[in-house]
Amino acid sequence: MTDMTENRGGESETPAARRSPLVKRGGGDPGSRGRTTIADGVVEKIAGLAARDVDGVHAMGSGLSRTFGAVRDRVPGGAKSVTRGVKAEVGEVQAALDLEIVVEYGVSIADVARDVRENVITAVERMTGLEVVEVNIAVSDVKLPDEEEEEPERRIQ
Repeated sequence: MTDMTENRGGESETPAARRSPLVKRGGGDPGSRGRTTIADGVVEKIAGLAARDVDGVHAMGSGLSRTFGAVRDRVPGGAKSVTRGVKAEVGEVQAALDLEIVVEYGVSIADVARDVRENVITAVERMTGLEVVEVNIAVSDVKLPDEEEEEPERRIQ
């Protein structure tokens, strides 16, 4: 037996039909139900890729970390680390980043640092929704034009 009631027009309708399709169950917008956490490593990857995209940035990390990274990259199964030179502290709604970069000789370090900050903040905030409160940049080296690459290209024989 179905529970039927009459509406103003004299037509019968079921209880389900009386409910408005716009009524949201469970309290609020479905997109806001639950919690999203973002790992530090996720923010570090985003920041590392965004920093490398800036003209004038030669590499990320200190000389020692780049040397170890070059060795790790040559090990079978090893992958290039996009987080090298990036440290993130991620809270519930904010993030702070420390970057260590190597710049190309002849570029304005102040301009490169500003561009890196802008690119990193834009990418992290757009992709994560976190507020980036600071991006600290340490320039650890300058790549001179006549210096050999620490990570030479592999030659195909």
